[in-house]
Amino acid sequence: DAKHLVPNKMRDFFCTINLDQEEVFRTQVVEKSLSPYFGEEFYFEIPRTFQWLSFYIYDKSVLQKDLRIGKVSIKKEDLCNYTGKENWFMLQPVDSNSEVQGKVHLELKLNELITDNGSVCQQLVVHIKECHGLPLINGQNCDPYATVSLVGPSRNDQKKTKVKKKTSNPQFNETFYFEVTRSSSYTKKSQFQVEEEDIEKLEVRVDLWNNGNLVQDIFLGEIKVPVKVLRNDSFQAWYLLQPRENGNKSSKTDDLGSLRLNICYTEDCVLPSEYYTSLRNLLLKSSEVQPISASAAYILSEVCRDKYDAVLPLVRLLLHHHKLVPFVAAVAELDLKDTQEANTVFRGNSLATRCVDEMMKIVGKHYLKVTLKPVIDEICESPKPCEIDPIRLREGDNVEINMENLRYYVDKVFREIVQSSISCPTLMCDVFYSLRHLAAKRFPNDPHVQYSAVSSFVFLRFFAVAVVSPHTFHLRPHHPDAQTSRTLTLISKAIQTLGSWGSLTKSKLSSFKETFMCEFFKTFQEDKFTESVKKFLDDVSSTESKEPSGLSEPVHLKEGEMYKRAQGRTRIGKKNFKKRWFCLTSREFTYHKQQDKEPIFTIPIKNILAVEKLDESSFNKKNMFQVLHGEKPLYIQANNCVEASEWIEALCRVTRCNQKRLSFYHPSAFLNGNWLCCKATIENTVGCARCTAGVPADTQIEIDGDRETERIYSLFTINMSKLQKLEEACGSIAVYQGPRKEPDDYSNFTIEDSVATFHTLKQIIDTVEKLSESHEKYQKKRSSSAKYGSE
Repeated sequence: DAKHLVPNKMRDFFCTINLDQEEVFRTQVVEKSLSPYFGEEFYFEIPRTFQWLSFYIYDKSVLQKDLRIGKVSIKKEDLCNYTGKENWFMLQPVDSNSEVQGKVHLELKLNELITDNGSVCQQLVVHIKECHGLPLINGQNCDPYATVSLVGPSRNDQKKTKVKKKTSNPQFNETFYFEVTRSSSYTKKSQFQVEEEDIEKLEVRVDLWNNGNLVQDIFLGEIKVPVKVLRNDSFQAWYLLQPRENGNKSSKTDDLGSLRLNICYTEDCVLPSEYYTSLRNLLLKSSEVQPISASAAYILSEVCRDKYDAVLPLVRLLLHHHKLVPFVAAVAELDLKDTQEANTVFRGNSLATRCVDEMMKIVGKHYLKVTLKPVIDEICESPKPCEIDPIRLREGDNVEINMENLRYYVDKVFREIVQSSISCPTLMCDVFYSLRHLAAKRFPNDPHVQYSAVSSFVFLRFFAVAVVSPHTFHLRPHHPDAQTSRTLTLISKAIQTLGSWGSLTKSKLSSFKETFMCEFFKTFQEDKFTESVKKFLDDVSSTESKEPSGLSEPVHLKEGEMYKRAQGRTRIGKKNFKKRWFCLTSREFTYHKQQDKEPIFTIPIKNILAVEKLDESSFNKKNMFQVLHGEKPLYIQANNCVEASEWIEALCRVTRCNQKRLSFYHPSAFLNGNWLCCKATIENTVGCARCTAGVPADTQIEIDGDRETERIYSLFTINMSKLQKLEEACGSIAVYQGPRKEPDDYSNFTIEDSVATFHTLKQIIDTVEKLSESHEKYQKKRSSSAKYGSE
């Protein structure tokens, strides 16, 4: 959220997330506010190098261009200082001198020339080769040129390249010559050395500009290289463009307001797979360790300050290797040992409940979409008033009508849920089956506990949470408005109550804090609700396979708006770019004129031969990729680099098993009778570049096992001191049977078996130390091969 924004009057605001100058996400517009609450969460992989993560606050305008109020820019190197916690940031003014992006490739050389009269002259050669990743200007590729200057206390020699049209990756390949030092007599003292007093003060400056033609040129960034670093040597490197020295430093610091952010940024150096074998095996055999509290996975969750840090990579790794169900069963059994009352099973934030929560988020995406999205869309797009709290009622509201509206929505959501068991993923059913039988075994005299064990997850932690936060589960693109959000909250409360086994009894109803909810639920006291819940819970906690039914419906994978190049299937069709709505399922890839309209064009998944990036030079457009199938290639432009990367990955994943996949492709387009990449003139000739290798075909869920293991290694490394103290504690208990030392470090950790726990801890510490050695070797190798000025 933001507060105290200028101008100091109620306006409509939205916020964008940018990698350098490229917008990758945008929040909803919050209307008529000075302190807008956005409440939106974005998770994304970063597909390219970047210098700044920036957040821009805009004042939405209907007739004119949206006005940028201010920004928060965090340098990549500083992101780790803010990760994992909320921070208020003061908005900074948006200054054109600080809005930079991209890099430039330079070659610099000092030549020593002896003139005819025997004097020595120093000559600087600057070869500006190319630039990469320059920003878009007003949504279009820029017209860049560069100025190359040699700057000193008493000189400023400037030269200029030619303007390159409509490109973000200009190829300049121009060379400029500068005289560095005045001619001096050749003496033994000089020995062709550059004069130090001159060289220390000189620098090469390269400025990038967008040619404005009839309007002012726009600054794109600059670099400065001291001439003294050359030392009679030829030198070339890539340099990241920097803002001007006075960029973003306003002479007066107006208070533009502030923005509250919670950033979680992780950067992992993932080594080749064989380096992780020992740690991966140690984690994967966790479910077989007796007791489970002595396993590597359990110890990981205990040493991390926040359990969630450990749960996310752990669940993904165990899912990837089909080891999650036995691990959840083992930690759930441990959880139940500490549960004294049947009506509180799985209500806390234990390792077991966190693992099940994360599993449902990962494997239940499609299940939520087919079950809830249609009814959530209806509620959000044509909302009816549903407020039944007398204190919140507005003038003119009729509580009886509102209660009828709420009852209509609750009935519809409830009906969709209890009829959805056939769509419940098999993995979720297997986990629910284990939880149900473990709870019944722990409380054999309570006939209801087997149902409450499952309902506490599927109703309270899955469906009810998705109803109240549909944007978090990708059921809606944005956070709903205040009135709709309140309606969804009331529906969510009702679903939690209806799904809680035995909640509709009179004794339970009397315990409601809100009288109005108690009155509302009196209309639900019918046996059919309880029976529907019971049947649904029986179905989703059964181990009977539901796959035959599930396979009959295509799985919805991704959708969104992008631009596609007209394929010219009709003779009069112009080859221009048109905005279309794209949809990817497990069966076909389609595009439509608008969302929810019939498809204009369909490609069966089995017909896709390759999905690859397309060179920007083909159409002078960024973020393009191509889908190769039986007909001509389908050229598509995504809205930003993150979106392009996500679509390519999704398409590659779903087509990985196709038998006729290509081994070679053309990275550029076929235009004007030849391929731009290899100049071949036959359109159906074999490609000139090898197709990029993708993810393994058997990976159904988008998980990189090595990356998750690397994340777990990082967590163990951060908490190494805790691991070592635990190891000491286990040794002390095993040898002396004596009191524990320094209980604060592990007082929450239950050491059930000190010998088994000690053995696992020793394996973890040894494995992590070996992996650390491999990382150090890699970092040394990387740092020794890096040149000054390179990325």
